[in-house]
Amino acid sequence: MDDEREFLDWFATTWLLAEEALHDGDAGPRFETWSTNAPVTLYGAWLNATNVQQAHEVFRSLERSLSDFVDEQIDLIAHGVSGDLAYTVHREHTRTTVRGEVSDYVLRTTQVYRREDGTWKVVHRHADPDPSPTEGGSP
Repeated sequence: MDDEREFLDWFATTWLLAEEALHDGDAGPRFETWSTNAPVTLYGAWLNATNVQQAHEVFRSLERSLSDFVDEQIDLIAHGVSGDLAYTVHREHTRTTVRGEVSDYVLRTTQVYRREDGTWKVVHRHADPDPSPTEGGSP
């Protein structure tokens, strides 16, 4: 299997299932998809982190805030793979419960990945609410 196909398969399965679990109140799978090797950066729609420990704190905070996941659709806009590095630009359409209230929101997301010991890991994420008038909102 070529690098691009391997990455896209991982993104559509392992990574997506981890995001769905997080939106159902379980950060465990997300820990598995993120690197524990510096540098790691997270500029999220709610919280930011500039190292692994801070990223884990963000994941735990999200785990406490999210529950009762309903649906997530990913619109992959662009991606690239070069050896052990990859990136995605995508929109995340999510319906879940946030702090006890059902919420629909769309995030514009850019992520960078690094293959570590044969497994893809997220090393950078930037996400913000999609400002379009027909979609978007904030989690």
